[in-house]
Amino acid sequence: MSDEPRGAGQLLHLVFGGVLTDLKSATFADLGALDIVGIFPSYASAYDAWKAAAQRTVDSAQTRYFIVHIHRLLDPESGKEIERE
Repeated sequence: MSDEPRGAGQLLHLVFGGVLTDLKSATFADLGALDIVGIFPSYASAYDAWKAAAQRTVDSAQTRYFIVHIHRLLDPESGKEIERE
């Protein structure tokens, strides 16, 4: 086991996407068809996954991918990234 507190240094990011109903909103046409790319330990790795997914769907103008900062949801009081001690 590590001496670090649980969750310390884990800046988790979720990458997902799907077909939007309208390009001016983030409303998905079919929630059951969302593409969950994965959860990543850093923004850099999430960005790489987001970019790859977006490039795979470049011919579909209605398809968009997003990065969600899960670590900010896990620590809502600070709203900041968790820092290592």
